[in-house]
Amino acid sequence: MKSIKPFILLFAVLFGITAAKAQDVVMIGPGNFVRGTVKATNFSSVVLKNDDGSMSQYNAKDIKEFVWNGETYVSKPIVVKKKMEHRFFKIVEQGAVNLYTIGGVTSAEEAPVKRAKVRPNISVGGGSGGFGGMGVGGGITFGGGRRDAEQAAGSRVVPVTYFLEKPGTGPMQEIPVEGAATSAKTQQVKTMLLQKLTNDEDLAERINATEAFDAKLLRAFIAAYNSMKK
Repeated sequence: MKSIKPFILLFAVLFGITAAKAQDVVMIGPGNFVRGTVKATNFSSVVLKNDDGSMSQYNAKDIKEFVWNGETYVSKPIVVKKKMEHRFFKIVEQGAVNLYTIGGVTSAEEAPVKRAKVRPNISVGGGSGGFGGMGVGGGITFGGGRRDAEQAAGSRVVPVTYFLEKPGTGPMQEIPVEGAATSAKTQQVKTMLLQKLTNDEDLAERINATEAFDAKLLRAFIAAYNSMKK
């Protein structure tokens, strides 16, 4: 028994070091992945710090997904300024109905001292393109190249937008749960949820009885639906 304890301790230390050094993953394709630490993303590309200290940048159109701090960001097509492009969407709920977000924190680093030369130019265009007639146009872009993205992305937080998808029923749709609640917006969310979360009378009653939706409630409805469809 005494000889086992040092072995267990050594294993735990080595495992902890390995996990700390390679906590994130870029999935290029089936069976083809790279481990490292994600430093920044602008949701159309991601910067990964490799274990040897070098930096690699991957575009959403070229890879399948990446895992950052245990959360998965998948590459999906979206219409931007009437042109089909790829962006990274974070998986929030997955199952019979999928819930994704785009936006949020863009870097793993603390915000640097404000310096105009290294601040990225992040913009979310208004655009008319998008899924289901609900646009996410203009895209999200960094200016100044990979170095600026890596060093300065942490100083910005991109507004979060939610998307709903039910495989086999058409493309994902933007669902308006952020911003000020209005009766028109509430009715729009109800309509979308009732179209996707079908064949569940109890859930439909609760959706119809809801006076306003936020991100937490939206996720709860989808999680409840997915759990019953397993």
